[in-house]
Amino acid sequence: MKAGSNKISIPAILEVGKGNLSYIGALIEKSGFSNIVLFLGQGINDMFGEKIRQSFKFQSTKIVKTIENDNIDINNIINTAFSIPAEADVIVGIGGGKALDVAKYCSFLKKLPFISVPTSASNDGYSSSSCSLIIEGKRTTVNAVMPYGIVVDIDVIKEAPEKYIFSGIGDLVSKITAVYDWEFEEKNGKGKVDDFAVMIAKKSVNSFVRTQFNSIREDFFIKELVDSLTMSGIAVEIAQTSAPASGSEHLISHALDKILDVPKLHGLQVGVATYLMAKVQEHRYERVTKVFRDTGFFEHVKTHAIKASDLEKAIDLAPSIKPNRYTYIHIDEYRQKAKKLLQEDEILKDILV
Repeated sequence: MKAGSNKISIPAILEVGKGNLSYIGALIEKSGFSNIVLFLGQGINDMFGEKIRQSFKFQSTKIVKTIENDNIDINNIINTAFSIPAEADVIVGIGGGKALDVAKYCSFLKKLPFISVPTSASNDGYSSSSCSLIIEGKRTTVNAVMPYGIVVDIDVIKEAPEKYIFSGIGDLVSKITAVYDWEFEEKNGKGKVDDFAVMIAKKSVNSFVRTQFNSIREDFFIKELVDSLTMSGIAVEIAQTSAPASGSEHLISHALDKILDVPKLHGLQVGVATYLMAKVQEHRYERVTKVFRDTGFFEHVKTHAIKASDLEKAIDLAPSIKPNRYTYIHIDEYRQKAKKLLQEDEILKDILV
């Protein structure tokens, strides 16, 4: 087989710092863009609209249209994309996951660069090329475009409700079990890992779990969380598969999404499943436990009343979410082990209802 290299896209702009929302106009102008279509999530205009508009006051770059839309139904997104003015040369999305997904997919449809400006760090979606959309009534993950730029205002992220920070922690720590699942697949002849993507994914989580902190709202802690989630998104782009960021723990979470009338935050579900699967894999569960204890993740999860019975159903359903994969949760022996842990593990008995 002829050796080759993969062509990948990585962000040309990466600005993570305090007060960046006040300088968003200058940051975008510096990259040579002239006409912006601004996508805002629900409530973003009320909270930050004036600050955003002021940042363009003395710039030659101008906002040609502002769209407030976080409806992720594919038909809505297609209609929205066709309303984008012809002179637009970049799309900027500011908000939570849904608003960014709408902006990202419109960028894909219009073949325009996309700049991602998350207002929370609840998962690594803001730094990835994938979107979670509703297609024919079903939540579906689809490929779109890798962000041309990522701009994060630490002051905004740290003031978000704490559930979003804990969700980001859960999603990031899941890379421990996800990468182990991917390597497990390769050992069993069911696929091949990308060594560089594995290195980036491991670096992303290892840097974070060793971070010294006093509060999860500290600037340094938030920056480490954001930087690490960004690296995770880039690992997925390098691999051209979600495997370095999504394994058994994500399959359990996706199964919960199908079971529950109102699912919990993605990263909270994933975090609980990460602890469970780290115990099943017998891989770095001490580190996972320490991070979740030290940050207060376990205590926070208690406030969301996640049911052990729902997790048990999700464990059985999980393999059907991605039947082409071969993670620990695809093997009956390990599913039985996971269900036994739900009944016997002291931490799980404490945080679940």
